[in-house]
Formats: sequence, C-alpha cells, structure tokens
Amino acid sequence: MSTHMDRFQEMQIFARIVERRSFTVAAEELRLPRATVTNAIKRLETRLGARLLERTTRVVAPTLDGQAYYERCVRLLADLGEMESVFARAAPAGLLRVNVQPTLARRVVMPELPAFLARYPGIELQIGEGDRLVDLVREGIDCVLRVGNLQDSSMVAQQVARLEQVTVASPDYLARHGRPATLEELGPHLAVNYISSATMRPYPLEFLDGGELRQVTLPGAVSVTGADMYIAGAVAGLGIVQVPRYRVEDALRTGELELLLTQWQVPSLPVYVLYPQSRQLSPRVRVFVDWLKEIFAGFAQEAIPAGTTPGGTLSLPYQ
Repeated sequence: MSTHMDRFQEMQIFARIVERRSFTVAAEELRLPRATVTNAIKRLETRLGARLLERTTRVVAPTLDGQAYYERCVRLLADLGEMESVFARAAPAGLLRVNVQPTLARRVVMPELPAFLARYPGIELQIGEGDRLVDLVREGIDCVLRVGNLQDSSMVAQQVARLEQVTVASPDYLARHGRPATLEELGPHLAVNYISSATMRPYPLEFLDGGELRQVTLPGAVSVTGADMYIAGAVAGLGIVQVPRYRVEDALRTGELELLLTQWQVPSLPVYVLYPQSRQLSPRVRVFVDWLKEIFAGFAQEAIPAGTTPGGTLSLPYQ
C-alpha cells in the first residue's frame, strides 16, 4: 500500500507529466528514473480505479478524469508548498521558468538580475524571450512578462508598469510630407501599419483629446507584424508610428526620429505578468512578480493598483 509520502510524489509526477505532455521530460525534470515515473502512474491509476492519461506515440494527454484530478493536484501541491514555506520561514528556492518580451528583457530585466539572484540564491531562473502568447501549462512556463491590453482569459495577471507612448516620424518623412500640427492634418499622411495578429487589421493611431479617445487609421505602403520592423520602418521614412518611448529614446536623441503632435497625449501601454491559476500560490512566482514591480517602478507612468486581475489574453501592439 502506498504511504502518504508515496501519494505526494505520485501527485507531483502526475502533474508534471500533464504539464509537459511527456513521461520522459517529466522524469528528467524531477530527476527520477523513467521506470519510477511509469510505475508511479500505474499505482495511481490502480488505486483510483480510473484511467488518467491517454498515451500515444507522440503525446501524453489527460483524460477527463485525469484533467479533473490534475486541477485538484495542483491546488493541493501549491497549498502544501506555500504552507511549508510559511512555517519553515524558508526562502523561495527551485527552478523558475519565465518568458519575457525581448526588448524589456534586454533593457530592464537582465541588468537587474544579479540583485534578484543575490536576494534569492536558492532560485534558478530559466528565461526565454518572445512576443507570442505561450501555453504556460503545456510548455511548463511559470509566468510571462508581456505588454498590451488584457482580454478575457483563465490566467491571472498582475500589472507591473504603464509605458509612456509617443508619436514619431523621421526627418526625411517630414521633409517630404510636412509636419502635421493637428489631428485633422493627419488626413493625407502615411503610417507604418502594425497588424493585429488577432484581426489581421492595422492598429490605429490613438490620441486623448479632451479626455476622449480618438483613433486615426492612416494608409501606408508597408505593414508589419513585429516591433523591430515597425520602428525600422519609421526610421527609414516610411510613415508615422506610435511606440513606447523607451523603444525610441536613442533614435530621438540622435535625430533619426522626431516627436509629433505632443500636445495630444497617447494612451499608455500596460505591462503585465501573467501566470496560470495553479502558480498563484508559488513562493517563487510571488517574489519574482514583486521584484518585477520594483524594477519597473522607474518606467511606471502612474500608480499600479495592488492585487491580481483575472484575464490574460493580450492584444500586443508595438512592443
């Protein structure tokens, strides 16, 4: 008969298999022999009298019973981890997998990492970079850092900053097309259009006019789906763009780009950390999120509300 310790390990093994969709990967990450992992699942299914996993040559997926059991497992495991860390007063430790938007990683996160690791020497970070919305549970990622506006999702989100946005164009473009002084004068101008991956339509330029949001969609000869190309198009004189200011500080300083229409405020972009419900009690995730709030304080345009926000699917313009 399985002991309570055996059952705890079985839950850990089962949850990792569901998250990684692989017996082999789960065994490697848990540093267990492949046979130990296989036998643990056999014991678990026998004891519960239910088939929890569907196995094919390519992938492992939970059955309906398996999914229900997984959801209970992750809550129990998270509760136990949190309880032990509180009562033992132990510092957070272990592997933390995060995925970060590339420019924010280079400009903000990476330079500050030595201080984080000095504060939490027991944490090992595995960092990936990307703009896409990852499947956090399936890919085994604990949390992601993204820029954009939230839509409905099952993920938990915490806002860590708001980024100032600016409207810019190159001197060459302005010499050929003139400098717009009002929103009405934007009519004959061109934009480098950033295409939404969700709608495949260009994002409009946005301005706050007397407290009201005004959107202006301009024609353009070039449309892009990446932030670096978006800025490169503006520098090349292809049209007007709106971007977070930190992305173009160097180009503004060198004169490659110039500010436009500064009398109208551009809505700021929120920066969010997103993570699955199953990770919200993880001490590692909690301290990482708190640390991100600290380092982004210098980027914040306004006070960031406390607490978490349900949601997580992002509209990702101009990162």
